[in-house]
Amino acid sequence: MTQILRGMRVGIPATDGVERVELDQPRGALQGAGAKTEVVSLHHGEHGEIQARRIDLNAAGTFLVDRLVADASVDDYHALLLPGGTMNPDRLRMDHDAVEFVRDFMASGKPVASIRHGPWTLAEADAVRGRRPTSWSSIRTDLRDAGAEVVDEEVVVDGQLVTSRGPADLPAFCAAVVEQFARAHHPMPG
Repeated sequence: MTQILRGMRVGIPATDGVERVELDQPRGALQGAGAKTEVVSLHHGEHGEIQARRIDLNAAGTFLVDRLVADASVDDYHALLLPGGTMNPDRLRMDHDAVEFVRDFMASGKPVASIRHGPWTLAEADAVRGRRPTSWSSIRTDLRDAGAEVVDEEVVVDGQLVTSRGPADLPAFCAAVVEQFARAHHPMPG
């Protein structure tokens, strides 16, 4: 695979309850394209890890935490990936440092990708107002209430923001994320 994202650093805000497949597959696509990824979390647990889930209910192993969100800066990353699961973004959106980090990242204009329940954190950061995202169906009312024009599509690209509905859309989401991050990393002439 081509290394079109070589030299790009991607932050992945995630905490206990992250949906394993929604972190693993996009991160794998990004790393396969040459990006370096870091899990940025609220805590690092007893062993420097967060707990992953499968379909929200089943334990699905752990992920190592590379950095705490309280110590992260927009300047540390070229792009952001917000995976879902129900518990993960619900916990992130209740943490001041995580919300501020996501708000500042969106304000920077750098690319952000989010899947399933991930846009909950964007809504809490007041970063979906006037945007056209998609998401898991159960949070669409929350996104509308936060000022978004929510659509039901496999993948939606709205400026710097790439969103997707859920695990069934992962192949299209991963391809769109790599493509959009590459455009931001290596701007096309004209």
